Amino acid sequence: MTATATSGGTRPRRAESLGGERRDFDGMVAVVTGGSTGIGRAVVDRLAAGGASVVYCSHDPRTVTATEVEGVNVTGVVADVRSADDMRSLMSEAVERHGGLDILVCSAGIQTYGTAEDTTEEDWHAVLDVNLSGIYRAAKFAIPLLRERGGGTIVAISSVQGRAPARRVLGYSVSKAGVDALVRSMAVDHASDRIRVNAVAPGPVDTPLLLTSDPGRTPAPEPPAEPDRPADLPDTPQPRIARAEEIAEVVAFLAGRASSYVTGATYAADGGMAAGQGGVLTVH
Repeated sequence: MTATATSGGTRPRRAESLGGERRDFDGMVAVVTGGSTGIGRAVVDRLAAGGASVVYCSHDPRTVTATEVEGVNVTGVVADVRSADDMRSLMSEAVERHGGLDILVCSAGIQTYGTAEDTTEEDWHAVLDVNLSGIYRAAKFAIPLLRERGGGTIVAISSVQGRAPARRVLGYSVSKAGVDALVRSMAVDHASDRIRVNAVAPGPVDTPLLLTSDPGRTPAPEPPAEPDRPADLPDTPQPRIARAEEIAEVVAFLAGRASSYVTGATYAADGGMAAGQGGVLTVH
């Protein structure tokens, strides 16, 4: 794992909190995996805007460098959720810089396509290793630190696909269903430690993952075409794709004090996609 200084970088457009200026995370320390792009980046911005000190990671040094920021207490490091050593070092980085850990958000993820028949074993293991085992590894080293602070919160990014799969996303759907089970199990195991564990299950979100999987980790075939369906209108009662900042607000609720009686839950943030499903979803 490599630490990357956060001063002197190119400052990206900062995501504004949908609820206006709030300091709901003052004095808290957060770690965000997959925090350099997409939902993870929006979560980093939201927690930092709320006053938290944030350490985020990506396996890709290019994205860490590209998202360096100035003037806020945010640190980007190169770390891979597939590596237990990297996850141990990531949590240690937060403690060394900020004295402890209060929040873990697990947002690292990849997308693969295929059925049981044509999904390769390489893709099957890759998507489970990142999307599911990556959360286990991060939590394994975060939980003792959260316990030392008298409790804390873990929020994992799941997906509507975990309960309402589209066609040809077998590995991804299974990995996200596993996330929901992992969250429930950790919530039960660590309730006595005052550690709350929840998940957010987005529908389609305007992020790079919506269009392609990570070319650095797994092949990225094009999703199956559905020419009779407009690409910008998902099957949701709200016919639009979500913005990453909207999902980050749900994460912030689950990570913060306002959700003090919520644990072991998966919150849908899918525009009603699963609720309004009348048949089999299609990929577009």
